[in-house]
Amino acid sequence: MPKEPRDKRRKSPLWAKVSLTLGAVLVVLSGGTIAIAKVAEGKVNNALGDHKLPPGLAVKHAEIKGAKNILLASLDTRPSWSKTHLASHTDSIIILHIAADHRQAYMLSVPRDTLVDIPQYNNGKYRNAEHHDKINSAFAFGSMGLDGDEAITQGMALLTKTIQQQFGITPDAEAVVNYSGFTDIMKILGKVCMNVDENVTSIHIGHDANGKQAVPYITDGAGIIKHKVPGVTPNKYTVGNHCFTPAEALDFARQRDLLAKHDGDYGRQRHQQQLLKAILKTSVSEGLNSPTKLPSLLTAIGRAMTVFRQGISLEDWAFGMRNVNPDTIITLKTNAGKFNPVKAPPGVGSAEGLTPDSLDMFRAAKDDTMAAFVTAHPTWIAST
Repeated sequence: MPKEPRDKRRKSPLWAKVSLTLGAVLVVLSGGTIAIAKVAEGKVNNALGDHKLPPGLAVKHAEIKGAKNILLASLDTRPSWSKTHLASHTDSIIILHIAADHRQAYMLSVPRDTLVDIPQYNNGKYRNAEHHDKINSAFAFGSMGLDGDEAITQGMALLTKTIQQQFGITPDAEAVVNYSGFTDIMKILGKVCMNVDENVTSIHIGHDANGKQAVPYITDGAGIIKHKVPGVTPNKYTVGNHCFTPAEALDFARQRDLLAKHDGDYGRQRHQQQLLKAILKTSVSEGLNSPTKLPSLLTAIGRAMTVFRQGISLEDWAFGMRNVNPDTIITLKTNAGKFNPVKAPPGVGSAEGLTPDSLDMFRAAKDDTMAAFVTAHPTWIAST
């Protein structure tokens, strides 16, 4: 099995940040105007460019017709390969499936600890041998030894190849987002209002007796709680409607340890999905549809993400997806929201497999039969 520097620290899950930027493309016409879309198309195309995956992995010429699958990935480190050369794992992997009529969308999460066969791949600096590992390491092996945009491109290429091999799904577009960009986007939006479905205690942010911000819990290198810090009161997010600041929204979406329902990563996935919908709604009503906020929002989006849009203009993507309403996106619980442990090779650590029903769910995304799957699995819909 190939060796690689493993970063086991549990850092901020960024999938909502990835999805926000994709949402900027998908909903630029939803609740907006064609005039704004024309302005947005030019600004975003200039900001994002069009990154391309290596030959054989990218779609040759995808039209905005029929069902679409968009691969979203976020990184568990702030990308700075040129300084650290450390491998960066994907903290979250999402497949956004859009039905053929472009009126209904579904979000399918691939659990980061899913045990898969990572294919053979040579990025020019590192040759990966096919082997069993967690799917979140595919990006790391693809980007090994590379810097900057090339690391992102090659990392995404191996992740795409892994998705193709595991699920038979060839994405029609891909997106990767970095950490700092999300903060800028949230600052422009100002706040995000949403409903909190369970009491959540932060292990990352709290305050001392003087009201000064402080870390309430000490964790080990893997992000596991070691002990509480005396005299520090953690932030708590209680059941009900809340309007979060950017810092609060990010902190809420990071939590997986002290959740009232004790559902760990799956609870965190659900909260990320809830936050995504709130962000998309806010971006439409207060950002993408605002002549004053739009330029700075688009600039922030351009800095935050790397898009592989396969040669199709963002205007065409936006127009083709104009009937997708963020409010109606259906988010699904892979493995019915329960960790499904499997035996992993030495050195891989705790891993999980996909249940037969989960495999059927991804097959439904491939075949555009998600409506039938949801009808047969109503309890798999995440409450958002």
